[in-house]
Amino acid sequence: MAVSESVSTGRVFDMLMTVKDPEIDSVSIMDLGMVEKVTTLGNTVTVVLLPTFLGCPALEVIKKNTIDAIQQLPEVEDVEVEFVFHPPWTSDRITEEGQKNLRAFGIAPPPRHFAEDGSWHVDCAYCGSTYVTMENIFGPTACRSILYCKSCKNVFEAMKPVSTLM
Repeated sequence: MAVSESVSTGRVFDMLMTVKDPEIDSVSIMDLGMVEKVTTLGNTVTVVLLPTFLGCPALEVIKKNTIDAIQQLPEVEDVEVEFVFHPPWTSDRITEEGQKNLRAFGIAPPPRHFAEDGSWHVDCAYCGSTYVTMENIFGPTACRSILYCKSCKNVFEAMKPVSTLM
C-alpha cells in the first residue's frame, strides 16, 4: 500500500493566488485579503474566507473556483471552503499588489485613511489626479462606487472603503 504525500500549505497558497475575483480578473482572493486561514490535515484542505461584503453574489463562484484550484494539486483528496464573518473583512486587507492590480483594471483601490469627519477620497484610477467627483455612491456592485475624473475626463469605479472604525 502506497503512502500518499501530505498537502503542503505553501502549495495551497500558491494555488489560491490563481483564484481571481470573478468580476475583477486582475486581482486574486489572496490580494483582496479574503483568505483568513488555511489548514491541511493529511490530504484534506480547509480554507476559511472572509466575504468582502455581506450578501456578495459572487461567493458561490469564489467557493467553486477555490475548490477547483486546490483540487489541481494531485495530493489533495478533499477541499472544504467556509465563509466566516468574524473577523470582518476590511479594505485594509488588500495587499499592495492587489491595489496595483485594481488600478490596472481601472478601479481605484479604497483609501487607507479617512478624514476626521469620516469622509474618504480616492485618486483617479487612470491618471492619479485628485480632481475627482463622486457620480454615484452605488456602483455596479455593492462594493464599488462610480466617480468622474475632471483631469483626464474618465469615468471610473472605486472600491468602497470598509473599516471596523467607521
